[in-house]
Amino acid sequence: MIHFIHNRGITLLNQIVEAIDDSFEKIVVSLDDIAQPSRGGIRSLGEVEKIYLDNTNLAYDLGATTTNIGNIRETFFFNQMRLNHDPISSPVSDFIIDDMTFEVGGRNKKQKQIENAKNAYVVKDDIETGYMNVIPLWQLGLEY
Repeated sequence: MIHFIHNRGITLLNQIVEAIDDSFEKIVVSLDDIAQPSRGGIRSLGEVEKIYLDNTNLAYDLGATTTNIGNIRETFFFNQMRLNHDPISSPVSDFIIDDMTFEVGGRNKKQKQIENAKNAYVVKDDIETGYMNVIPLWQLGLEY
């Protein structure tokens, strides 16, 4: 399963992709069907800013040795949070959920990217405990 995210949240495209089989051929056929001029074309869905696979295992399977750890972290965050929230793309950080801004990164991720954002959090991988506005990535697994 593939999830598309843009500045307005989960799109109609997500609903269509979720409704069909995981077969790549069926996904391509559905995308082609959406893109028909009589339906306004694929541009009518809005600008897609990020694309996430359904889970990190798919990324490792498809990417093998070239899998990007940053994408893995964001995929995990997105997939844990999308169950109870509507994560959308942020112009400042990785995600906005309700009125909260989230920047996802590794152990050494700094606050610089979100320093001017209100109600902002850094979600870090490879840490055991959180502090102030820092949340361990593993804790989001409890959302599921």
